[in-house]
Amino acid sequence: MLRIARIDTVVWLLLSLPAWLVSAQSIASQAYTPVAGACPQGFSLVRMAGSTPGNQTLSSSESSYVQARRSQVIPQAWKTYLANVEATNVTLPSYVSSILGGNSPQTPNLGIATSGGGYRASIFGAGVLNALDARNASSNSAGTGGLLQSATYLAGLSGGSWLLTSLAQANFPTIQELVFGPLNPTVANNSWGGWNAAYGIAAPSDNPITDTEYITDLVDELKGKYDAGYPVTFADFWARALARHFVNGTFSSNFYDESYTHGAGILWSGVAETTSFTSYTIPFPIVVTDLDAPGQNASNDIPGDYIPISNPIMEFNVFEMGSFDPMLSAFAPTMYLGTRNNSVCITNYDQSALVAGSSSELFNEYNLTNTLSSTFGPVLALLDELLPESGIELDVVSWPNPFYGVAPDTFIASNQVYLSIVDGGEDGEVIPLQPLLVKARGVDTILAIDATADVNDFADGSSLIATQNRTMLLSPVYSFPPVPTSLSEFTAQNLSTRPTFFGCNTTNSNTSTPLLIYLANGGPPHNGEAPVTNTSTTQLSYDSSQIQAMLDQTFVIATQGFPATTSTPTDPEWPACLACAVVDRARERAGETRSGVCESCFARYCWDGSTLDVSTQTSSGTRAIGAVSGPRGGLGLALSVAIGVLVLM
Repeated sequence: MLRIARIDTVVWLLLSLPAWLVSAQSIASQAYTPVAGACPQGFSLVRMAGSTPGNQTLSSSESSYVQARRSQVIPQAWKTYLANVEATNVTLPSYVSSILGGNSPQTPNLGIATSGGGYRASIFGAGVLNALDARNASSNSAGTGGLLQSATYLAGLSGGSWLLTSLAQANFPTIQELVFGPLNPTVANNSWGGWNAAYGIAAPSDNPITDTEYITDLVDELKGKYDAGYPVTFADFWARALARHFVNGTFSSNFYDESYTHGAGILWSGVAETTSFTSYTIPFPIVVTDLDAPGQNASNDIPGDYIPISNPIMEFNVFEMGSFDPMLSAFAPTMYLGTRNNSVCITNYDQSALVAGSSSELFNEYNLTNTLSSTFGPVLALLDELLPESGIELDVVSWPNPFYGVAPDTFIASNQVYLSIVDGGEDGEVIPLQPLLVKARGVDTILAIDATADVNDFADGSSLIATQNRTMLLSPVYSFPPVPTSLSEFTAQNLSTRPTFFGCNTTNSNTSTPLLIYLANGGPPHNGEAPVTNTSTTQLSYDSSQIQAMLDQTFVIATQGFPATTSTPTDPEWPACLACAVVDRARERAGETRSGVCESCFARYCWDGSTLDVSTQTSSGTRAIGAVSGPRGGLGLALSVAIGVLVLM
């Protein structure tokens, strides 16, 4: 955390910089600059995706990838997972073994969603994925290894998008290598160096002169995009800072070295060229963002949040960006984002760091554009001096609008030249569930990882409540299993301090509703360890020992289950219960009756639908009880305090 005196020193240094220090473009600036060229023959910018469940369509590229993964990779992954579950010496019903072993025509379609919540969410999400990873011997011994390899989709938002984008563009390394980097790294622009978490995202050193030079370098890296005529906002600055942590090319040995590109030029669409993607090894990755637009319906805001749940949710997958929400139902190619027509195509706009930065863009919550006299004023003045712009909204990510003129009667940004993209959790949905509810994707089971900060930096269900509210608003396009309507109910029933299944029973009217496995960072593990995973969202740097402690405790949380008594720290049947949940929708399609250990598991892990007396309930929004810091607001506060008038907020 910066002291005020240090902030004042950095401000003075920034405002004293001669213009010539940032007059030349660095190689990172060149690599960050969008490029214009002729469009491919037969190019079409917009694909309409269908506005009702019955006519929704995936892109041909996504369909091909998913089909290949489900036929070439996932069958063996399910067998590996089954072997790990069976090794825990729990007797499974025959239908579970048949489905997972490939002897049934019905197979699960699993999606994993990892929430926002800053670095805490990145680390907790990484810890859960580690517990599901078949490459981890400890996960296999725990009976949970293999689920990651068996998933069809993997979605991330805000801090969860940092985890997801780094994992995908780094070619799907193990979690230990992802977080800490390789033991013997090759320092190069396209090599992975780890999260570099010891360097603060806001201010990487304790030396104001070093930080001033660093900030100047970041400004310089935006100059090429600025000179090319594109709007440059705080979010671009944020993206270049995130790139040092979550994109290839940065190591502790070259963190400040401007002879490297530090992730500039590494594109989200470029994930499709990695060997993990071309071999269908990685679940199909999706990053979630929100759309901010003039005239949005504030009456649909959840109290304490910023974006109405009636606004379309925008997703960035490797092939396309857009929304399945019925008010838009259109997509544009990710590779050609920045393009406005079918003749001149823009490439190099979809920087991986900008996609992650879009999903974690919180600056609009502080109204930077209209608050020049605030603590951000000196930095805004610096940007205005070095990269002067007029009429630009600085507190959002500006993406040229490929949907200009599309669905003018329903799409709120149809007449906007630029889309204003912000943090994917600003509507209260801090777990990226919406893309996994798209009926064309056919996901029947969702593992929802929740590391938001509802109460004392623990999660307590706010995001599920928000998703329930939104899917009701957009029914029947989406369907979602019933969940409690208030944080009070989550707390009273301990639904976030243990794994909980939602949607255990279907009816004729909701057969397409996925079963939800909710795994939250909702409290310390049951073995009596002091909690270490509820770090503040305001913490923007971590040393290796703290991260390892958090990963280790997350592993315990992910594998402990729901002990039958307080005297036992784990449920020995949890691996079987998790397997029962994963196959349950496939079981139902196969006409099998839930039986054996699965029957008793569902009796213990399923939410029974009970609610509290109305007089004891609190708000059903995202701010309801206890010492609530909000799922995202802490990150914005951290940046405003830590960077102060530095730059990033």
